[in-house]
Amino acid sequence: MINNILLIACILFATVHYLIKRKHYSAEQIVDLYLVYFLFFTVGLIGLTGFISHVFFPDKTAEMIGWPTGSPFQFEVGFHDGAWALLGILSLFIRGNFWLATGLGWSFFIIGALYGHIRDMILHGNFSPYNAGIILSEVIIPIVILILLFLKFVVFKKK
Repeated sequence: MINNILLIACILFATVHYLIKRKHYSAEQIVDLYLVYFLFFTVGLIGLTGFISHVFFPDKTAEMIGWPTGSPFQFEVGFHDGAWALLGILSLFIRGNFWLATGLGWSFFIIGALYGHIRDMILHGNFSPYNAGIILSEVIIPIVILILLFLKFVVFKKK
């Protein structure tokens, strides 16, 4: 659920940033603007919320996902999310190929998570809020990030 909120916030903040600046942006600058917001919000902040929830509230988080409680695996998942949080937040300060690696890695992970959540819904009827409720963001986020990366590193590189 928080993933969906952060996705919407990402789009709103990037758009407000664009409108407030009131300067002419090139297409490449618009791509950079939205890409940095997507990396910060949908990698950094989503990773941070995953870190906090899996490490500090593992049983409640497992319950909301529809997983069994009491698993030490939650701690590992939390630190995995924390690593992505670091990469997404650092994207504010480190640019270039760092963005490419962060965006590709996160998209790969999210597509795998999407597959796992859909599989869990089909095979086990798991429609828990943190399993089924984040499907929309798991579809949109990697698609948008991959399109922005393609534009930045393929289309605009040819210039």
